[in-house]
Amino acid sequence: MAKLRILKFGDPTLRKIARPVEEITPRIRMLLDDMIETMRDAEGCGLAAPQVGVLRRIVVIEVEPGTVYELINPKIIAFSGEQEESEGCLSNPGRYGITKRPMHVTVRAMNRNGETYDLNGSGLLARAICHECDHLDGKLYTDVQLREVRPKSR
Repeated sequence: MAKLRILKFGDPTLRKIARPVEEITPRIRMLLDDMIETMRDAEGCGLAAPQVGVLRRIVVIEVEPGTVYELINPKIIAFSGEQEESEGCLSNPGRYGITKRPMHVTVRAMNRNGETYDLNGSGLLARAICHECDHLDGKLYTDVQLREVRPKSR
C-alpha cells in the first residue's frame, strides 16, 4: 500500500466530475487500499478518489474505527431529516464550516467484489456520505457552507 498525495482546494481536479468505474480490476482494489491508508494517515473520516487525483467514482469512509465502507459508483437513493453541523475536508486542512445535510441517507454502491449493496447512514455517517459523494461531482463543502467556523486555538 502507498500513501497518496491529497489535492488541496484550488486544484482544478477537485471541480471535475468523476467517471464511473466500468470494471473492478486489481488496480481499483489497490486504489481502495491506498485511499484507506491515506485517509487514516491524514486522520480523516472519508476520502474520494478525485481528492487524490483519480477521476473515478470511488469513496472510502471510516467514521467508526475499524469499520470501513468502500463505495464504488455510489448513488444517494434516499434521504430524510436535517442536521446542521461543523464540517471540514482533508483537501482544506484546518478550516471548517457549518453545513446543512440530511440526517439520514441511503446510498447504493458496489463493493470491491462488484456486489451492489445499500448502506443506510445517520448523523456523521450520513454527513460523510453526502460530503464524499459531492466530491465525485466536483462539489466542495464550501458550496453548501452556511458559515465559516474558525478552528480553536491550542
